[in-house]
Amino acid sequence: MQAHPSYPELNCFLAKYPKSSNALFQTFNDLTLAQRWTNVELIDLFECQRAAIKGLRPSSDSADPPTMCVVVPCPLAEPISTSWLRAAFENLRETAPKEIFVAICTDDSSTVYYKISKGIVKPSI
Repeated sequence: MQAHPSYPELNCFLAKYPKSSNALFQTFNDLTLAQRWTNVELIDLFECQRAAIKGLRPSSDSADPPTMCVVVPCPLAEPISTSWLRAAFENLRETAPKEIFVAICTDDSSTVYYKISKGIVKPSI
C-alpha cells in the first residue's frame, strides 16, 4: 500500500483511522482511477472515525455538468446504524449534501455503493 501513488495523499487518514483504512484506500482508488472523479478531497468525519471522499462525479450525458458527491467508505464487517449515518450527515454539515453514498468494501476488492438520503425521500419510479 505504501508504494501506491495515492498513499501520500491518504497517509494521514490511514494512520488516524486504521479500522477503516482499507476501505478508504480501496474507495479512493476506485473513484479516482476507475470512475475518473475530479476535484477529489478528503473530509475528516471524526464522529464516525473515518474520512469521507468528496469530488465531482463525471456525468454520463455530455450535456449535464459533473455532480458533486460525497462517499463514506465502510468495511463490510462493520455495522452501520442510523445514529452512525446521522453523525455522518452532521459532520458534513458545511458540505450540506442532500445525500451521501456509503461505499461497502470487501477484502476481495469488491465495492458496492449505496445512496443514502437525509430524512424520508420519495423514491423515483
